[in-house]
Amino acid sequence: MENKLQKHEEEKINFRVLWAVAVTLIFWASAFAGIKVGLREYSPGHLVLLRFLTASAVLFIYAVLTKMPLPEKKDIIKILVLGFIGITIYHIALTYGELRVTAGSAGLIIASAPIFTAILAIFFLKEHMKIWGWLGVFLSFFGIILVVMGEGEDVSFEPAALLVLLSAISTSIFFVFQKPLLKKYSPLAFTSYAIWSGTLFQLVFLPGLFQSIREASLESTIAIVYMGIFPAALAYVTWAYVLSHIPASVAGSYMYISPVLVILIAWVWVNEIPTFLSIVGGFLALMGVIIVNIWGKESK
Repeated sequence: MENKLQKHEEEKINFRVLWAVAVTLIFWASAFAGIKVGLREYSPGHLVLLRFLTASAVLFIYAVLTKMPLPEKKDIIKILVLGFIGITIYHIALTYGELRVTAGSAGLIIASAPIFTAILAIFFLKEHMKIWGWLGVFLSFFGIILVVMGEGEDVSFEPAALLVLLSAISTSIFFVFQKPLLKKYSPLAFTSYAIWSGTLFQLVFLPGLFQSIREASLESTIAIVYMGIFPAALAYVTWAYVLSHIPASVAGSYMYISPVLVILIAWVWVNEIPTFLSIVGGFLALMGVIIVNIWGKESK
């Protein structure tokens, strides 16, 4: 009886994790369009700051209503560093990088994040993946290459591509080193601390922000506010929930689904029909994620 209850609880957790993954990736996939709309009338610095001021405000209201406790003093430096790396560096580097780097190039570079995550998790969290896991990771990466080729995106690497690479590495560091803190803090609490910390460092872009808001169209401002509420505040909470329940290396593999979702959303929303090569690439990316989750995890 006890074993049945334990199995039932594990199935419930797995179902919740999958839902959290789906919510996270759908909102993160939608952010690419939001960034494009926002950059029409906002500078990268103002876009990122307004987005995370919005996210910070939403999380602050929730924290006050629920009387969320403050982090322990000994963890404040860790949280500040992780907020700087995972929120400030990641979003500033990516947004500035995408001013010069093509979408295809940026997509390929960001797709390397799960690889960095797996490597860091092995060295710092002592996680392990079987050979099948690594096969799945690289199969997914190859699938993303086919997706980019199928979409006809220009792939050319210039100095600005290093900013996108920096963002891929920084988000991997953020994913891996938040895991120990998620044993102590809830996903919602940690995400709030990290986003507030990241927003604090973004305040260097405050001069001129309110003038930009006055001069920008309502469409651009709403797009940025949307990204602050959903792809930032909500999606970072759900992703922290995922990381609190499964290994970082396995969680990272789910990120390969994001480009596939972008194509599907474009297909349904704006009738952009994907090419055969993109469909094949998307299938391989999904197969890679399945391989990692079924055969790639190291048994305890």
